[in-house]
Amino acid sequence: MVKERARILVVGGGYVGMYTALRLQRRLRAGLGRGDAAITVVTPDPYMTYQPFLPEAAAGSISPRHVVVPLRRVLGHCDVVVGEATAVRHAERVATVSTLATEEGAGERRLPYDELVLAPGSVSRTLPVPGLADHGIGFKTVEEAIRLRNHVIEQMDIASSTRDPAVRDAALTFVFVGGGYAGVEALAELEDMARYTARYYHNVPPEDMKWILVEASDRILPEVGPEMGRYALTELRRRNIQVLLGTRLESCADRVAVLSDGQRFPTRTVVWTAGVKPHPLLAATDLPRDARGRLVCTAELAVEGHAHAWAAGDAAAVPDVTAAEPGASCAPNAQHALRQAKVLGDNVVHSLRGEPLETYTHKYAGSVASLGLHKGVAHVCGRRLKGYPAWLMHRAYHLSRVPTVNRKARVLAEWTLSGLFKREIVSLGSLEHPRAEFELAAGGKPSQDPNESN
Repeated sequence: MVKERARILVVGGGYVGMYTALRLQRRLRAGLGRGDAAITVVTPDPYMTYQPFLPEAAAGSISPRHVVVPLRRVLGHCDVVVGEATAVRHAERVATVSTLATEEGAGERRLPYDELVLAPGSVSRTLPVPGLADHGIGFKTVEEAIRLRNHVIEQMDIASSTRDPAVRDAALTFVFVGGGYAGVEALAELEDMARYTARYYHNVPPEDMKWILVEASDRILPEVGPEMGRYALTELRRRNIQVLLGTRLESCADRVAVLSDGQRFPTRTVVWTAGVKPHPLLAATDLPRDARGRLVCTAELAVEGHAHAWAAGDAAAVPDVTAAEPGASCAPNAQHALRQAKVLGDNVVHSLRGEPLETYTHKYAGSVASLGLHKGVAHVCGRRLKGYPAWLMHRAYHLSRVPTVNRKARVLAEWTLSGLFKREIVSLGSLEHPRAEFELAAGGKPSQDPNESN
């Protein structure tokens, strides 16, 4: 048993944060006013986003609300604080948290703790590309996924209604930067959706749309292996998607995508999915970091040299004890994050009870990727699948991993309904500015998003 009531602070509500807190509240008698531990979860959003479902949410195969898991419902014995951790001083056992802003300004709290779990995740890794901040669209949150869906359909509306061939060409050109999971799956799902949607536009045939994938390396989807990566490349090009390998985006200023090979594409859509980097919070801590900015951790998921500090996921450099080469770290992906959270939660409990810690070890479970409806690639248990079987494997794998029975049932129901009925082709771009019409009616000037595409 835990001798004293421990204050456990979990920073981050993503994969690691939610699953660690869930593990802790199951293994400890947790509660706000009673029990062995008081667990506080600090998160900028009151929900966890299951990111592998973002491409399907963007394509309309899954409702956005079913891609997220409400933390207050799942973590009923934890104190969920919606805010942003801005600094951590582990030597003092205190974290500084900026809470939601009001008309009076943002509040600031200092949260003391006994055990710290740092799992803020990652942010998009951008480069100083001219025009990217003004015109680029990210693909890391459910809000970005839905905005991208609205944006693509709005570009088809623009192309259908304009008489200017230059405007039409730019509206129907879609450039995606990054050939990993996020870039390939987002492009494939949206191209599939747009090709279907085009049947309802009498003057926008699918062949008029240009879909371009820009990748700096010499391959796409390295996670599924060379053979399946080549198949994915062939499949995309068969659909008239231009895949430009060994190419970088040099500029997208003035709505013109300029590539390193000299090609120029007037476009109103540049989607940036070229990797991630550790959360900036890590630089505001007194904990050790590696050359990539991740926390230096042991194989037990403890921060090296600092007792009572733990980390996992994208924020942590965890030794890969199964790797042949010494010094290798676990890849920052969802597969590791989900598994590490279980070991991390158990080790915090072991530490509180004075028990030996577990070492994080793993066995490769395989990789799956969707290439649009009924198309995919997979490398699972030594077997390579492609096409429809791989697509089914992709759905089955992620359905088994999405948290809570509630979400599993809802996602399965939506997949079933989408197979029986036609796709939705509605753009709800006005949701991004819900007060615009009322502001105009009240005599004001509608507020505009500086990144608005239209």
